[in-house]
Amino acid sequence: MSAIPHRHDHEPKRRAGASISFVDLTLGYDRHPAVHHLNGTIEAGSLLAIVGPNGAGKSTLLKGIVGAIAPLNGRVAIRDGDSPVEARARLAYLPQVSAIDHSFPICVFDLVATGLWRTTGLFGGIGRKDRDAVDEAIAAVGLTGFERREIGKLSGGQLQRALFARLLLQDADIILLDEPLTAIDSKTAADLLDLVRRWHSEHRTVVAVLHDMALVRETFPQTLMMARELVAFGRTADVLTPENLLAARRMIEAFDEGAHVCAVEDSPRMAS
Repeated sequence: MSAIPHRHDHEPKRRAGASISFVDLTLGYDRHPAVHHLNGTIEAGSLLAIVGPNGAGKSTLLKGIVGAIAPLNGRVAIRDGDSPVEARARLAYLPQVSAIDHSFPICVFDLVATGLWRTTGLFGGIGRKDRDAVDEAIAAVGLTGFERREIGKLSGGQLQRALFARLLLQDADIILLDEPLTAIDSKTAADLLDLVRRWHSEHRTVVAVLHDMALVRETFPQTLMMARELVAFGRTADVLTPENLLAARRMIEAFDEGAHVCAVEDSPRMAS
């Protein structure tokens, strides 16, 4: 498969950008908190990794941003400059590949075409122009020739390429990726990372949950480390320290799974 090509124009397309702010945000399930009292802002155009031990609330935070989980306390605000905007109109979200039903009878073309749902509607037909856009997105991730293959017959890397093609069609200002490089081959991971870098060059806000600290150090300028609570946020070199990694592990080990939603007078804050 070929690498993901660059845009045909000479300069990357620039976006107005959108920021994500957390205002005393607490998220959880059955009123058991998974993310505690998070405050701060991910600035427009950021390329940010979210890291932390298993059970740290990383995936829960992405679900809270996209609106799949309602806050137990506080809120998430999506802003364009100083103006609030409708979050769902600006977001594209890639869940963990394990959350995708591989047995669902849909082919690559139709899966990628769901990225157009905002313009076509969930059950709307697509015209020649839209079909050309789907074909272009499939080609961009190196899946030409796989258009009619059912997703259940794809490898893990091929499925992730198809899901990235769907993200391309969504053309969002904020892109949320939950473990996008897990269990895929190194060539696919390198190609998809090229696409992540391109999105960043276009001033989109890209947030990815990752476990590979070497990859985070190499590629992501900013990192948010959490262990249900905020551990550290800022420049990746300042966040990924042995002291912070140890603190995150100890916080998770000490956490009470049966804890109720708490109120604090002085909650931790991310740098803005």
